[in-house]
Amino acid sequence: MDSSKNFFAWFSFMAALAMAVASRLPYDEVKMNGAWEDAHATFYGDMSGGETMQGACGYGDLKRQGYGLETAALSTALFNNGSTCGACFEIICVNDPQWCLKGAGSIKITATNFCPPNYTKSKDIWCNPPQKHFDLSMPMFVKLAPSKAGIIPVRYRRILCSKQGGVKFEVKGNPNWTLVLVYNVGGAGDVTAVQVKGSSTGWLPMSRNWGQNWQTGTVLLGQGLSFQVTTSDGKTLLFDNVAPRNWQFGQTFQGRRNF
Repeated sequence: MDSSKNFFAWFSFMAALAMAVASRLPYDEVKMNGAWEDAHATFYGDMSGGETMQGACGYGDLKRQGYGLETAALSTALFNNGSTCGACFEIICVNDPQWCLKGAGSIKITATNFCPPNYTKSKDIWCNPPQKHFDLSMPMFVKLAPSKAGIIPVRYRRILCSKQGGVKFEVKGNPNWTLVLVYNVGGAGDVTAVQVKGSSTGWLPMSRNWGQNWQTGTVLLGQGLSFQVTTSDGKTLLFDNVAPRNWQFGQTFQGRRNF
């Protein structure tokens, strides 16, 4: 009886794995290496990039956390209620001989913020739906066009993110509520699901609080923590024993792997 149960469990796991792999192939081939799409780009802040820190994805100090100034705020059509946070894009300036810099090539950025719509205006409404728009840091914008251009037509496509070191987990909250910021994610970059396991619990699904901050109401203080992270291409990695039993709120822990 036990052997038949084990066989059924193994068969179910392999079937699920096969379906996941099959469903992932079109994403890898099309979404990450697909045709260029049209959009526009502006910039915010100055050359120091100070105004581009923080943001709606919850990453905090982008320089300290490895994102630097190679970032952008996305319009409503691209931001997807925060689900696109962490995704990487390649952008080129097109169809504007006056402003596109000759030989500029492309820039590569990570989505770290939201460019909010403004429904009180009738013009310059670049971030209103359904428009696809990137509000870049000034240092990234001037790689494509001079700052006096203001707004430029661009083409963009999703690309794989390349990050140094392992995925990082910043643990925040209080004794009754744990909030985890998942960042420095390579591969697809945008996290779609997180599970946490304490040394005294089973696997617990976490819900998205905002941006890439994930929460659980289960008490985890005093337990070692492990995580499972899934990105938008369906890939899942296990990060076992990331935080020791004596972890404290405000600490950051780095996994030994990345996508």
